[in-house]
Amino acid sequence: MFDNLSKFLIQQYSQDFAAWLLGEPIALTELQPTELSIEPIRADSVILLKSQQVIVHCEFQTNPDQDLPFRMADYALRIYRKYPDRKLVQVVVYLRETTSDWVYVTQFAGNQLRHEFQVVRLWEQLPEVFLQRPGLLPYAVLTQTNDREALLREVARRLDEIPDRAQRSNLTVSSAVIAGLSLEKAVIQRILRREVMRESVIYQEWETVLKAEGRAEGRLEGRMEGRMEGRMEGRAEGLEEERRILAMKMLQEGLSLETISRITEYSIEQLEAMQEQIN
Repeated sequence: MFDNLSKFLIQQYSQDFAAWLLGEPIALTELQPTELSIEPIRADSVILLKSQQVIVHCEFQTNPDQDLPFRMADYALRIYRKYPDRKLVQVVVYLRETTSDWVYVTQFAGNQLRHEFQVVRLWEQLPEVFLQRPGLLPYAVLTQTNDREALLREVARRLDEIPDRAQRSNLTVSSAVIAGLSLEKAVIQRILRREVMRESVIYQEWETVLKAEGRAEGRLEGRMEGRMEGRMEGRAEGLEEERRILAMKMLQEGLSLETISRITEYSIEQLEAMQEQIN
């Protein structure tokens, strides 16, 4: 969920992310993992952007991942193979605060190969940078603060100042979902305007998921709140099982792998493996 949400934000607001990660608001365009010479390890988690001078490889992580250092080194080699003349900036952004030592690992070392990358722990970042640019507003609530609820109210105030209605609604939904990593659902609903979120394309995509499950009619709002509550409360195992059941149903109904991948966030490779189980 957070992977795809971060992909949406960084694609829509690449200059805001460039200002944060590179120090200058340069325009970046998306680089598909399939453009590299080898099939990606985890295409669902990879965010690749490029300009004429730089390639940005960014991964947003909710929890520590012991395989991440190798993955960063692997992608660095793949990117160098195709773009040897461009500067590579690799950043891992950890969203949820943790005491794990893995969020402090900034290099991969194996045999005689050594590779370094950048790590950002959001809970150590000052909120001012994130409050200044609309594309970064959803992450502000996870930054360094003694009063996270007050910080979310400041985010809400700045969201209300955004003149474009569609932009405001998409960023409000994004802020609500990401805030669930650090605040209770009731607090988020009290501060962020629900009627604004309903206009978001993100909300509408969730509506598509619910309709595919045959549970949308007359119950959309309740189901949406239930799903958001489940994500916000970290009930990962139950959601994963629900997502898998949904994917299997849509495979049996003959929907295209691309459509199912967009709705469920499974990779094409994972869906092909599920399809083999059905057959």
